[in-house]
Amino acid sequence: MEKKNFITLVFGVIGGLLFSLGMCMALLEEWAMFNEGVILGTIGAVLLLLTWLIYRKMSGKKAKRVNWKVVAKTIYGIFAALVFGAGMCMIMVYSMMIYGIIVGVVGILLLLLLIPMCFGLKDSKKEEVIEEN
Repeated sequence: MEKKNFITLVFGVIGGLLFSLGMCMALLEEWAMFNEGVILGTIGAVLLLLTWLIYRKMSGKKAKRVNWKVVAKTIYGIFAALVFGAGMCMIMVYSMMIYGIIVGVVGILLLLLLIPMCFGLKDSKKEEVIEEN
């Protein structure tokens, strides 16, 4: 195993563990550790980002330029997933069935709009092949 792959593996595992443990701490009310969980989850997320940057540096790749279209699509996707998740929470946690279904359907529609944003819409016309005699 190459050195860069091993270092990436170690940092990725540690970052993933910190992030997931932080999310558990923040979201499980029985633990009563919301603030500590947010801090630990943030540290894990930053470590995962650093892992990616370290891997690129060790691979000899240049830093990527920021593509603002990709950033906007990512923010939109996160927002759409949060709307969908909010609808699910309204149903399962707060027993708001009708409003939860409405918000969930809106979230699904927002997620469906992400497909043409990323891949575009193409016409499905079949191209005719003309045989030359």
